Amino acid sequence: MEKETMLSLERLGVDTESALARFMNNGALYEKFLRRFVQDQNYAALTEAVREGRVQDAFAAAHTLKGVSANLSLTRLTESVSEVVEALRAGDLEAARALMPAVEEAYREITAFLRELPA
Repeated sequence: MEKETMLSLERLGVDTESALARFMNNGALYEKFLRRFVQDQNYAALTEAVREGRVQDAFAAAHTLKGVSANLSLTRLTESVSEVVEALRAGDLEAARALMPAVEEAYREITAFLRELPA
């Protein structure tokens, strides 16, 4: 992975140092998993479940999204979705709904960047 890409990721709230450590300093492998992230359906499942009031489904999707984003060190997204997970764990759908704009912003920002990565 190019240094400029790493710096851009850091500006987006990605802890590239911990990510590379998790991926045994294999930048190519890390990039491969970042590219796969844009295909992950948990964000879509979360937004749909929250919109439809399905707390358990929303919790499952949020919890999975939290895990995936944490493994990739997408810190900003992980932090925002963690708050949604806790609200849903408590059964507070309205609090989760109120927190979703921060999740959406973090998700859209990182996925927009990842989609623009050169092949």
